[in-house]
Amino acid sequence: MTIALALYQPDIAANTGTLLRLGACLGVAVHVIHPAGFALTDRNLARSGMDYIDKAALVEHASFAAFDAWRRAEGRRLALLTTKASESAYGAAFGANDILLLGRESAGVPDTVADICDLRLRIPMREGLRSINVALAAGMVLGEALRQTHHFTDLT
Repeated sequence: MTIALALYQPDIAANTGTLLRLGACLGVAVHVIHPAGFALTDRNLARSGMDYIDKAALVEHASFAAFDAWRRAEGRRLALLTTKASESAYGAAFGANDILLLGRESAGVPDTVADICDLRLRIPMREGLRSINVALAAGMVLGEALRQTHHFTDLT
């Protein structure tokens, strides 16, 4: 089992394409939880995903309830990246069964979703600044999670 990314109702096709490209390059599945704020088509993802989209492990879920039922049946731990958390992502211990959940670019996730996550993590940043782009934040924390789980030793 390998750490995965999950995008909760993504708003911006370019970020989703970027994360699909990242997932393809690192061998990480990307779960998209619908509804998305755009049509999930090759055309909409092409600019940022480039020619990596067909190499990505994309899994679509019709709703958060469907995604949550699937991940619980699989025994996967859910780690939400959120600016509202107090725990640093760099103080967390990641496991290969973790899924990193990213909220909508415009609104994050509802409290009902945040409340069921096993971990709520933030990226430390300078005071007075609100957030980092969702794709960059995912890359930062995914890199740490993959380092901790020795995933990079399997890549060339």
